Amino acid sequence: MNTSVRNTGRLLSAAFRALLVLTVVCGVIYPLVITGIAQGAFHDKANGSVVKADGRDVGSRLIGQSWNERGGRKPDPKYFQGRPSASDYDPRNSGSSQLGASDPKLVGMVRKARKQVADFNGVPQSRVPKDAVTGSASALDPAISKKYAALQVDRVARANRLSTGTVRRLVSEHTAGRTLGFLGEPTVNVLELNLAVRRAAARG
Repeated sequence: MNTSVRNTGRLLSAAFRALLVLTVVCGVIYPLVITGIAQGAFHDKANGSVVKADGRDVGSRLIGQSWNERGGRKPDPKYFQGRPSASDYDPRNSGSSQLGASDPKLVGMVRKARKQVADFNGVPQSRVPKDAVTGSASALDPAISKKYAALQVDRVARANRLSTGTVRRLVSEHTAGRTLGFLGEPTVNVLELNLAVRRAAARG
């Protein structure tokens, strides 16, 4: 009996020491080291890729946002618009609508969105690309396709009294190529592009 108690005591003692060591290593030292490396080598990304304008935070390169008229829910013609968002770009409620491709409700939403996008930009519905009427899986996609950006150039140029050439140049400057040169499609970051448009419009 005494031997059994001693063995149990030794096992419990060893288990407690292992728990203590692993807690310190994995729960304190490792996080501090990784955080230190991230802050030192990837400071911007580690802090959410925040974008500043006029000395204040205006968003993140990684999270989309709405570009509506101030105080309203109508899209602002001065700005490029992002993809539809099932959560209205709320990062606390990330996720798609969960509607299947053949769901009548989704089909109706897409048809309605296509007409709205076409009317808003003054183009035929046949020119509206898929990403203009369908949301991403996260509902937080910060980028749009080159086709959707090109569709909006004329409207943004008119609303900001800029030449279409100037706005096309801004789109080109803010277009990212394929990942690793071959994965996915080129994309345009909406936040960074709209900030560039705002600066160009301010310069007149």
